[in-house]
Amino acid sequence: MSQLNPASDGASAARRPVNAMERPSGWPVGSFQNYQDAQAAVDGLSDREFPVENITIVGVDLMQVERVTGRLTWGRVLAGGALSGMWFGLFVGLLFALFTPDVWTSLLSALVIGLLFGLVFAAIGYAFTRGRRDFSSATTIVAGRYDILCEPSSAPRARDLIAEMGPRPGQTLIDDRPHSS
Repeated sequence: MSQLNPASDGASAARRPVNAMERPSGWPVGSFQNYQDAQAAVDGLSDREFPVENITIVGVDLMQVERVTGRLTWGRVLAGGALSGMWFGLFVGLLFALFTPDVWTSLLSALVIGLLFGLVFAAIGYAFTRGRRDFSSATTIVAGRYDILCEPSSAPRARDLIAEMGPRPGQTLIDDRPHSS
């Protein structure tokens, strides 16, 4: 593997621009089941004055997870549309209120118009689904594990420091090394 962001003039990797679209490189020095444990290991390295600008945390085995949060009905769709429209109407009404002498009329008018537009647009959007997606959900990307990669010249020291720290309570280290029997 090539060095992570090699600097020919001795400058640290933190001062060199890194292309976010490149695959991260370096030697693996730790593997953790969740991001918080990987972050704690890097924080521990920092506390031990290790040059953390040579470290990269990489999420591996990425998954898209969609958690279903509820069933969609016409009532929920219209209520959500009305609420969204009212928030937008409130924003517009407050802007109009800055420039008109009759604050309450402009605020109330914008709220009502926002509510109506929110209802109409939510109804149109839901009608176009024709019942093919009658649920609400939240989607996120999660990793199966988090590896810590380090510049090869510093990797043995980083690995040793992480091993010295030991696991935190509730932390499970992932050991990918082959075991001899």
